Amino acid sequence: MKAFAGYLAAWFRNESAGRLILTTLLVTTLIILNYTVGIERRLFLPGPAVLSVPGFYFFYLMVLLAAWAIQLGGPGSDPVVPAEARLPLLLVLLLAPLYFACKMVHWDLSFLVPGGSGGWHYPWNRYIPLVAQWPAKLLLLGVCLAIWRAVWRKGEDESGGEWSFGFTTKGFRAGPYLAILAMLVPLIALASTQHDFLRAYPKLRSIAFMDSLNAMNSTGTLHGHAHPIWPWRLLYELSYGLDFVTIELFFRGWLVVGLSRWLGPKVILPMAAFYCSIHFGKPLGECISSFAGGLALGVLAWRTRSILGGLMVHLGIAWMMEIGGWLGNGWY
Repeated sequence: MKAFAGYLAAWFRNESAGRLILTTLLVTTLIILNYTVGIERRLFLPGPAVLSVPGFYFFYLMVLLAAWAIQLGGPGSDPVVPAEARLPLLLVLLLAPLYFACKMVHWDLSFLVPGGSGGWHYPWNRYIPLVAQWPAKLLLLGVCLAIWRAVWRKGEDESGGEWSFGFTTKGFRAGPYLAILAMLVPLIALASTQHDFLRAYPKLRSIAFMDSLNAMNSTGTLHGHAHPIWPWRLLYELSYGLDFVTIELFFRGWLVVGLSRWLGPKVILPMAAFYCSIHFGKPLGECISSFAGGLALGVLAWRTRSILGGLMVHLGIAWMMEIGGWLGNGWY
């Protein structure tokens, strides 16, 4: 834990105060706009989900461009991007917002469910496409990163973790991350008493239809579509956890570990600003804390060259929030 604190202190000492302040002001302005006029809400258009992709794309692109403009042109910055870094940075600026814009919308995966008279019926024709969303989005990211690796690796080794995108145990120690999770327990418990939090969590409520009463068992007791219900809840939570694998691999794996090969610690602030912007549909406290959390996890990923610790923290927080939402809503 002491080493981790040292990593963060060293980054703050070496990072320009002007760039940090300007990036924080950018994020603060966007948060105020979102929670007053509703940026994220307005990006979701009526009709097919694909119609919302261009809006999310240009919004995320503007956030990244603004954050990188501060990083490269702000106080104490060197505006010259090394020649070998220009193409990778340009591709990240163009492709990273596109991927996440596609990730933000609902994917119609109903084709996965067999149709016809012998096909699956309600609730399975609703449950399967819902649970398949997160593995499908992780698979798409994996394909994108495999292409990136094939283009840029050029026979170099993985000693710095760039080509595994931080999915390595080298430099990883679980103890400090468990301590971070322990410190977050009281904060999540407090959040679990707030109305905006309890309206958003647990995400498990989205499969409440699986437990709706529809039949009577041999004892004369009504039960839901799925009986017992717990395996399907567990499968949902495991699939939900894959979303955080995607997020860590995308933000800390690609935008920090992968891109820092060319740009070093400059990648951290733009990543944190982008990371905060994807939380605009979440409770205000969660959105605000995501900027600080993104910075901390970005620094740790950059120094350790591993995202496993961040993944542990992210999954731990996600599932603790599910438990907090469950208990806070009295689902026991």
